[in-house]
Amino acid sequence: MRALALWSFLSFLALAPHSIYASVLAIDYGTDWIKASLMKPGVPFDVLLNKDSKRKIQASVAWKNSDRLFGSDAFNLASRFPSDSFSSLKLLQAAPRDAESVGFYTTISTSEVTETSRKTVALKRSDGTEWTTEELVAMQFAYVKQLAESLAGEKVHDVIVTVPPFYSQFERDAVADAIEIAGLRTLALINDGTAVAVNFAMTRTFPTPEYHVIYDAGASSIRATVVQMATGKDGKTSTPATQITVHGVGYDRRLGGAELDRRLREILINAFVTKNKRDIRGDKRGMAKMWKEAGRVKAILSANAEAMSMIESVAYDIDFRAKVTRAEFEDACADLQSRFAKPISEALANAGLTLDNITSVILTGGSTRTPMIQTAVKTFVGEEKISLNVNADEAAVLGAALHGASLSRQFKTKNIKVTDMTAHDIQASYFATSTTPLSRPRTISTLIFPAGSKTGTKKTLTLKRKEDFSLWLDYKQLVAPGFPMQILEAQISGVTEALQNLTDLGAVDPVVKATLSLSESGFVAVTDAVAYGEIKDDSIAGKLKGLFGGSSSSAQETETGSAENTPPRDTETPSESQSASSSSASPEASKVPEKIVPKENTIPLNVSVVFTSIPPMTVEEKKAARARLRDIDQQEAAKNRREEARNTFESYLYRVRDLLDNDDEESPFKKCSQASERSAMSDKLEESFLWLHDEGDNAKTTQFLEKRSSLETLERPIIHRYKEIEGFPKALNNSQMWNWSTRLFLTEAKTNLTAETAAGLPSKWTAEELAALEKTLIEHEKWLNEWVEKQKARKFNEDRVIETTEMRARAKVLEQHLQKLVRRKVPKVKKPKSTSTSATESATATPPEETPEAQEPPIEGEDAQKPVMEEEPPKPTGHDEL
Repeated sequence: MRALALWSFLSFLALAPHSIYASVLAIDYGTDWIKASLMKPGVPFDVLLNKDSKRKIQASVAWKNSDRLFGSDAFNLASRFPSDSFSSLKLLQAAPRDAESVGFYTTISTSEVTETSRKTVALKRSDGTEWTTEELVAMQFAYVKQLAESLAGEKVHDVIVTVPPFYSQFERDAVADAIEIAGLRTLALINDGTAVAVNFAMTRTFPTPEYHVIYDAGASSIRATVVQMATGKDGKTSTPATQITVHGVGYDRRLGGAELDRRLREILINAFVTKNKRDIRGDKRGMAKMWKEAGRVKAILSANAEAMSMIESVAYDIDFRAKVTRAEFEDACADLQSRFAKPISEALANAGLTLDNITSVILTGGSTRTPMIQTAVKTFVGEEKISLNVNADEAAVLGAALHGASLSRQFKTKNIKVTDMTAHDIQASYFATSTTPLSRPRTISTLIFPAGSKTGTKKTLTLKRKEDFSLWLDYKQLVAPGFPMQILEAQISGVTEALQNLTDLGAVDPVVKATLSLSESGFVAVTDAVAYGEIKDDSIAGKLKGLFGGSSSSAQETETGSAENTPPRDTETPSESQSASSSSASPEASKVPEKIVPKENTIPLNVSVVFTSIPPMTVEEKKAARARLRDIDQQEAAKNRREEARNTFESYLYRVRDLLDNDDEESPFKKCSQASERSAMSDKLEESFLWLHDEGDNAKTTQFLEKRSSLETLERPIIHRYKEIEGFPKALNNSQMWNWSTRLFLTEAKTNLTAETAAGLPSKWTAEELAALEKTLIEHEKWLNEWVEKQKARKFNEDRVIETTEMRARAKVLEQHLQKLVRRKVPKVKKPKSTSTSATESATATPPEETPEAQEPPIEGEDAQKPVMEEEPPKPTGHDEL
């Protein structure tokens, strides 16, 4: 991992310009743990640490009264406040209230589940406050965002988040909504198996194509992803590129570490009931403690044959103690043994491959450390194919971060091309045109994106329609128990008018073309709909255009990758014309460029989307959720400011008390303060301590600041005296140095002025200017000597009669007057007028001895602040120290 971090740092962070402030945050959001990584120029590429310097964060959020906690603090709080600690929220993303995943969640969590207006799940706190799953997940994303911004030193906006490959449109919408509520921007969603493949391929080359299985056993599910890795040339730049192509996925949505923990907890509960003859299942705190203990014991059993479970006062004031063996644990999970390796066989079947085609099976995910899972996988694939050369916890987030950097224009990374796929069949349905007014409309279904379709593709569905109609996008099979199959309804309007306009222009048999897209992040949508008809042009130019550059509608349908026609739900033959090719079936076909259709051949139609089952959050709902989170953030910020004000005020009181209690008469505080001042401070200090003890718990931030300010007012004169005594020698030395420098300059300048006047040469200064400078010097010397003598009579604990600021200001006046003369250039000799050429040449000649002085450069920079001196100024003899 260190080698990867170093290589990545050199490969793209060093190449990215440091003047560009751009960051990409990657989050691997799991059921139990969150891992994050920040990509920013100048910041080493690694896993983001939390406030406790841990490399992974517990996926929990909790409240302790009004204090909101995250990570391990939130998870550990469940044993004390079980109704205010929320974990394993990934199980609830977009899940309907009656979904199987919600039922499983209620068996492992003590949280109270409620239903939202969107028929999804919310969780209720002990005070009655309800939070949707998206809001709770958004809080955790915002917490990670704060950690990233603390490291980056700037705002972080773009994020890429890992999701399981089996996630439906509803679950992906829930993740995107949580990202937006957290104040982030979705750069992409990436399947976690694909992210691990990117991490694996980042430091490797593949002279020949290789197939690998990414086996990811997490807390809530087990996924297997078959990927092909090959090194070839990028068609655009002809540079080497690593191609990562996903060919198949298999999964078990409900088999994972959480199910193992649940069964281990049942062993502990049965042991408690058998020994104490009391059922603990009705005690929320006891069940929360049992759940935490089950996770700890499972980790011990992964490396040991037995483990001791000990919980102090688990319930009913009873201390629990029991021994659990690995054999007992595995017997309780015996019915799961055959399911551990099944996702691998499903992924291979979907990819059309066998184990003989696989180079290695890469294990990742925390549950792969469980011996029974490792044994099942090794038995199925053979121990020689098992690969443990990626970090099981961090491979996904590091791969996601690298992929996110490649999507951003601010980074230069190794050229890796990723081609992912969808795991579910997605079909389009619509009603056929009724043949008679009383006939029942038939429903026609077309498989648009079959399972295995590549993401980032588009399909065009061509329909012979005469009126407005609706197009439904549905899953062909159930994606998860309790989840709906309907995705959305696209209502296409303006058909009749558009077709009539095309017919009036000469189009023959105009049709409706609807464009459906499957994005790189796995979202399906109806992106466009137009009325299309080829308009015949009988002019000579039109005939030549049709001869050399025309195209038929059938060619257009084929080249845009139209939807494949599948048998309708009823037995009647559909009358609508549909195209018969699929862009996902052939990679070469998707590379054929679209022919440009003349603008006058198409008329845009109106497309409005209605979500028929589980809608994503509306803009208003996300704004309201964001406002709720912002309100909590502001309250916490205000509370933190109050706590900081209290802590600083309290520490200030103790510091002042130590100064007053110090018996050393030679301490700076005692020497610079008067007895009356110390007495006043002592009274105010006692008053402040009493106030803090009596009213500090309920005081406001401003009150702490005011109380501190009143005490600082009494201390400020003492501090000022000390600073003045400390700075006086330096200020005096500076004043005397400018006196000496000015005196030296005047001596030399007067001598030069006398010589130049005798020789009839121009001088830099006049006698009046030198006299004015000498006057300024005498005034400064007189003022300095007078007030320094007065200062000598002052004691340390008395106010200064001469301030260092005034001394520096007066010295600055003398300095500027001196520098004004020092920087002056020698004036040029005036050329006398002459009628003869020889006289002119003689008059313009410059005396040799004046040339160096005339070319003397002006004093700039630091030299402009000090006159040039041939020797060091003498050390001031008087009053440089008090």
